[in-house]
Amino acid sequence: MRIGVVSDTHNLLSNVRRIVELFNAAHVERVIHTGDVTQARTVHALAALRAPLVGVYGNNDERDDLAPAAAEHGFAFHEGALRLTLAGRRIVVVHDPKDLAAAQEDEHDVALHGHDHRLVVERDAGRLRFNPGECAGHVPGLNAVGVLDLVSLEVELLRF
Repeated sequence: MRIGVVSDTHNLLSNVRRIVELFNAAHVERVIHTGDVTQARTVHALAALRAPLVGVYGNNDERDDLAPAAAEHGFAFHEGALRLTLAGRRIVVVHDPKDLAAAQEDEHDVALHGHDHRLVVERDAGRLRFNPGECAGHVPGLNAVGVLDLVSLEVELLRF
């Protein structure tokens, strides 16, 4: 199973439209957003994804606007850590990497986060910690989202 991982879209709609194109072309089966969607208009742009979207709220998210927009499109955003199992892998999702310890990161195969806009691909004892990094920047080629193969735990960065 291949999933898309995105963080910190921050309402840059031209980039969000490109992210949708990249994930659709990559035929991901699920998209996980690690927070800072920010406003409902970004959720509406993400509605063009061909895969279900789930994620966590970030520190800049306007929850009162995001929740109804997410529900309208069948998306789910969670407060605090999100724990799920996909393809037999235990996954924990948080926005701020400082929250990973409290989310018992070491009990999961995959830990996903955002917040700091920095690429993180770390492996330890068969576990993966991943943040795809910047995707809301204005410099072409420096933005990225990730595609994660949950069988091999290999990460592919899609730069744009």
